[in-house]
Amino acid sequence: MELRVLRYFLTVAREGSFTKASNLLHVSQPALSKQIMDLENELESKLFIRCSHSVKLTEDGFLLKRRAEEILEITEKTRSEFSHKRGEIAGEIYIGAGETNGIRTIADVACKLREEHPAITFNFHSGNASDIMERLDKGLLDFGLIIQPADISKYDSITLPNKDIWGVLMNKKSPLAKKKAIKREDLFGEPLIMSKQIAKRTSVRDVLAQWLGPDIKKYNVIARYNLLFNASVMASKCMGYVIGLDGIVDTSANSALCFRPLMPKLEAEMGIIWKKGRLFSAPASLFLTKIREHCSG
Repeated sequence: MELRVLRYFLTVAREGSFTKASNLLHVSQPALSKQIMDLENELESKLFIRCSHSVKLTEDGFLLKRRAEEILEITEKTRSEFSHKRGEIAGEIYIGAGETNGIRTIADVACKLREEHPAITFNFHSGNASDIMERLDKGLLDFGLIIQPADISKYDSITLPNKDIWGVLMNKKSPLAKKKAIKREDLFGEPLIMSKQIAKRTSVRDVLAQWLGPDIKKYNVIARYNLLFNASVMASKCMGYVIGLDGIVDTSANSALCFRPLMPKLEAEMGIIWKKGRLFSAPASLFLTKIREHCSG
């Protein structure tokens, strides 16, 4: 299985047409079709459903698409790690992060590192904790920024000095906006918009479950989200109250939104994690050194 053929396959999958893909790849359509047929024979699986003027991925095709994207991504990552000039620290650093104020710490360190070594570049991936850990395990990321507590026993980690604060995001015209802090009974029966992770058995769910209490039936969950910005748009339209973290969405005087912390106060620590025993590139190793200095200082 050649990388070139995987790129051909992904182009056909993206364009949904052998004709369009062949034009983009500057490869004749018969040659491209043969390459894909050879790939199907090699895998002993049908990858596309051929229609008159288009193609669609089969179930096996979708599986290969995910794997091919991962293979090509890690290939490019490996190539970049070996492409730096002698005597100069250059290359790429791959970081995954959830929606947390801790990204500001990452930004501070990244800016200082770029000032000292302008040949270093960064690749950021947004996702929840499980997504980030999966990409760390596959070698697609160097570091992950996650909200604590979480099961990070198989990773090395650094806890950031700053903490996130849980609270409720709402339109400033909403009745609960008059309160300085939100108690659990304030939310009973109100239309709530919660993170999808709350409905799953994750660390975020465990932390909030203790605050929400055992009687979940008292809460009226009307929507779930995985990106707080999207949920904030719903809150700005007075659709409901969003339970989330402070400092991510604009709640300044010019914003239609405001944030009220939970009471009792609920904080979340943030940690940077990486795979145990991982051999870092020179840029990633230097980034880790700078993060340690930042946190200890």
